[in-house]
Amino acid sequence: MTEEKNYRPNVAAIIVSHGYPDKKEIFIAQRNDMYDIWQFPQGGIDEGETPDIALFRELEEEIGTCDASIVAEFPQWISYDFPLHIAEKMAPFAGQKQRYYLVRLNESAVVNLQTKHPEFKEYCFVQLDELFARVAHFKKPIYELVIEYFKEQGYL
Repeated sequence: MTEEKNYRPNVAAIIVSHGYPDKKEIFIAQRNDMYDIWQFPQGGIDEGETPDIALFRELEEEIGTCDASIVAEFPQWISYDFPLHIAEKMAPFAGQKQRYYLVRLNESAVVNLQTKHPEFKEYCFVQLDELFARVAHFKKPIYELVIEYFKEQGYL
């Protein structure tokens, strides 16, 4: 008998600047708790929240603004396992099941990483061809899958 893994429900935001669709710059942020690890903003879905509500709450908590709009949503949940050194800290979860959104910052949005519980120390917007050289290795396969989907759909 195999033991079923426990995955934490999570949302993730692929953020484009307010210059979208003319500019297709992607927001990435460097974690403040790991050396040179860049990623998309993401976070858990709290009890009673819908993924959409969790998305905007997480944007506010992680980048200091929810002044954004949803452009598109990846059509399914994606699961991944944490690397061992992270899994030990995240017990009882073996990984995360995520819902991905393509989100455009509104022109009035002001990113502020100095939130109540800062998760990132810096951020930048990168071109698609720069993205995969900068992000965490264990997240690349999922990021590639989601980015490819949004490209095929004509969003990126």
